[in-house]
Amino acid sequence: MSFTDPLGDMLTRIRNGQRARKTSVQSPASRLRQNVLEVLKREGYIRGYERTSQEGGFDELRIDLKYAEGQPVIREIHRVSTPGRRVYSKVGDLPKIYNGLGISILSTPQGVMSDHEARQANVGGEILCKVF
Repeated sequence: MSFTDPLGDMLTRIRNGQRARKTSVQSPASRLRQNVLEVLKREGYIRGYERTSQEGGFDELRIDLKYAEGQPVIREIHRVSTPGRRVYSKVGDLPKIYNGLGISILSTPQGVMSDHEARQANVGGEILCKVF
C-alpha cells in the first residue's frame, strides 16, 4: 500500500489513537517517521516506540501513547509541510507554538529536531509538523 503523505498518515494514527484512548498504535516504519518519533519521545509527548519486523519483510512501528491525569499529552498535532506545499523557515523566523508551550518539528541539514534544538544549533529547515 502506498501513501501520498506517509508522515501525515502517522500523525493521523497518533491523533485517532489518542481520541480512542488506545495505549499504543501501529504505523509502517521509515527513517523519517522514526526520527520524528524520537523527537516526540525526547520532548515527552509519547512514552516510546519500538520498530518490529513483520512477515513479508515490512517493518512496523509500535508507538506507545502517553496520558496525564486521563487526558492525552498531545492536545494538537498538525502537519505543516505537505508533499504539495513545502514550508521552509530560517532560524530567526521559526514560529513559537502557543508562546513556547508547544514545539515544531523540523527537518534540517543536521537531522530532524525540535524548534528549541534548531535555535540552539542555529539552523533552519523544513517545518514538518506542530505539536501542542
